[in-house]
Amino acid sequence: MGAQAREERIAELLEPVLAKAGLELEAVELTPAGKKRVLRVIVDSDDGVDLDTIGEATQDVDGALESSDVMGELPYNLEVSSPGVSRPLTQPRHWRRNRGRLVKAALAEGGEVTGRITGADDQGVTLEIEGQPRTFAHAELAQGRVQVEFRRDTDADAAD
Repeated sequence: MGAQAREERIAELLEPVLAKAGLELEAVELTPAGKKRVLRVIVDSDDGVDLDTIGEATQDVDGALESSDVMGELPYNLEVSSPGVSRPLTQPRHWRRNRGRLVKAALAEGGEVTGRITGADDQGVTLEIEGQPRTFAHAELAQGRVQVEFRRDTDADAAD
């Protein structure tokens, strides 16, 4: 079985297990690491993912994998984590979960915009760009990336 087919089988096995815990499966990555393999399971939810949630999800995922033959005989290390800020925003849920964050978004027709997500739903995304709201349909956005901010203006205002 190829790596992609195995990843698809793993995803089919884990999606309902994670859904019971209120989590969505964002990605499954199976990569070789010496004589073992590393299985990365990326999870997320509208409420965010904290360390306790990751710990519980790891136990649920491990139990599901152990009761199945999907991983075969070769040993593997399991890593369960949240997506982090480097994940591209491509789905409506990604935009929704990053409300309030500064993003740089590629436009489907070319070019890009940078703004703060002030609203997001299944129809589109509203960005505050230079103080003005601008709404985009999801089809107008190729993808977005969260921009790392070390100090927001509102943080500076709160410190005064």
